[in-house]
Amino acid sequence: MDQFVLPSLPFGASPIEGLFSEETLHFHHGVHFKNYLDTAKKLSEGTEFAVQSLGEITIGASGALQRNAAQALNHDFYFKCISREKTAVPETLSQVLSDNFSSVEKFREDFISAAVNNFGSGWTWLIQSPQGLRIYSTANAGNPITSGFIPLLCVDVWEHAYYIDFRNRRADYLKAFFEHINWNFVAGNLK
Repeated sequence: MDQFVLPSLPFGASPIEGLFSEETLHFHHGVHFKNYLDTAKKLSEGTEFAVQSLGEITIGASGALQRNAAQALNHDFYFKCISREKTAVPETLSQVLSDNFSSVEKFREDFISAAVNNFGSGWTWLIQSPQGLRIYSTANAGNPITSGFIPLLCVDVWEHAYYIDFRNRRADYLKAFFEHINWNFVAGNLK
């Protein structure tokens, strides 16, 4: 598969009531995500990065190419974290979350708080590190793979992810996001 081709939304192209309007999906997926892919492709042409995966480019490149590849990678991962239907947290993941955060509900509270307080534009992640699971926030195009961590879940807190539907109510967007997490995808990322 061409790493620079805009993938279809894993939950379908129609809006998700309470989370994404058609306008948000158009701009977030069809404009922002596509622009990062197109720019990364253009910047990689004629370099060794032209045939590498977005993850390899994110780890190995620098400057504008790295930032655009990382943003494309982040968006691809983010959209995979979303489910149209409410899903249950699989038992194995529930246990690991409880072991690391005392309960799934405490993880939810801590994750939302970290994302609300992630200053400016960026991403908030649930990552797996050698010390266990933890919440990890990055600015701009940051991705935890550049620090050797395994991403399990992420939420986009750039304003383009939520401003059309939620205006400046980031906390409300995050609560809606939590109702639509694809917990099977998250659990599948555990190593």
